Amino acid sequence: MTEYAVRNPATGELVRSYDTATDAEVARAIDQAAHAYRSWGRTSTVEERAALVRRVAELHRERKAELSGLIVEEMGKPLEEAEGEVDFSAAIYEYYADNAAQFLKDEPITLLAGEGDAVIRREPLGVLLGIMPWNFPAYQVARFAGPNLCLGNTILLKHAPQCPSSSAFIAQIFADAGFPEGAYVNIYASNEQVADIIADPRVQGVSLTGSERAGAAVAEIAGRNLKKVVLELGGSDPFLVLGSDDLDATVEAAAAARLGNIGQACNAGKRMIVVADLYDDFLEKFTAKILEFGTAPLSSQLAADRLREQVERATAGGAKLASAGGEAEDAHFPSGVLTEVSRDNAAFHEELFGPVAMVFKVANEEEAVKLANDTPFGLGSYVFTNDPEQAQRVANQIEAGMVFVNVVDADGAELPFGGVKRSGSGRELGRFGIEEFVNRKMIRTGA
Repeated sequence: MTEYAVRNPATGELVRSYDTATDAEVARAIDQAAHAYRSWGRTSTVEERAALVRRVAELHRERKAELSGLIVEEMGKPLEEAEGEVDFSAAIYEYYADNAAQFLKDEPITLLAGEGDAVIRREPLGVLLGIMPWNFPAYQVARFAGPNLCLGNTILLKHAPQCPSSSAFIAQIFADAGFPEGAYVNIYASNEQVADIIADPRVQGVSLTGSERAGAAVAEIAGRNLKKVVLELGGSDPFLVLGSDDLDATVEAAAAARLGNIGQACNAGKRMIVVADLYDDFLEKFTAKILEFGTAPLSSQLAADRLREQVERATAGGAKLASAGGEAEDAHFPSGVLTEVSRDNAAFHEELFGPVAMVFKVANEEEAVKLANDTPFGLGSYVFTNDPEQAQRVANQIEAGMVFVNVVDADGAELPFGGVKRSGSGRELGRFGIEEFVNRKMIRTGA
């Protein structure tokens, strides 16, 4: 049985627990969401729905202190980052409230023959299931729920088992914003119940952010039941350093890309790929900056144990580790830098979820691109160079869903987020985020 519980990441101490939903409660949640879709999602206007989503944004800002505190308690995020996450979530809701009507307006089609007209009308699909991860408890919900509620879909939200308090708090925000019962339902479902939810004919799609393993399992169930699925999975994003007029600033950017959320982000820069003439200076400065971070608690004991096992296998395979050292008890883990990671080392093709970076030396741009693409993942990437033509040339060759050139921490509500290869399929945020679970209904009218 799935345990929904808040545990102090630093000590493992149980703070509070919640009962997993019964089968009857899950069935009732689906009933409520299906009823809300028919009675509200299909009858309200986009302007009415957007007004409710705008109120959700306002309540996130008004209750930032409480929600940020719950996020810190549940998964150990630094308070400043938790507050920034809540602010970004509010901005996402506001973005869709501002733009939904424009995104969803009818699109005329020019007829090749015959009289009359034709349009594409964007309509909701129905009940959707969202399966959310623990590392961004508010932001992940915002980028799924915001666009789909503006569209008129209704939401069943299954959050990570270690985030039950923030998920309940967010559900209360939707209720207080004025959404009808069933438009947004928080469910403490087990994995077995999730399979039943996806199979229910009233549920029209599922969006999951999580691990490759979870994504494969959900995609298999969705495929058997012919349901649309959006997957945002892991990443081992390359950070290419090809040239720099200010190496200190480049190092600062690389460290920020690796250490945000204590290194627990799918789109963090995890593999630093540096051309030979900059490598020695970069490695020295970057290692000092990473080790300065020290030891911090990851989200859970399990997360720390998994990263520890990966690092130990990497060094056993010949990689060199520079570590901050210090106590590594409970969920704490010291920051570190791995070098000399050969292609036959297990770590080469893995995602390291925590404050440990890999640094690679390459001879030139061609080798950098080849190494950047030599990964099963394809979520994000970073290209740093003082040559504008090189920047665009390399960006065109990177096999990823996102490329950030000479900038980090530059995500925005308007910028589509998603990847290719084993990093998943589909997009969230921006105009494309509201297009995933939509019925593009063609209406052809004669003269």
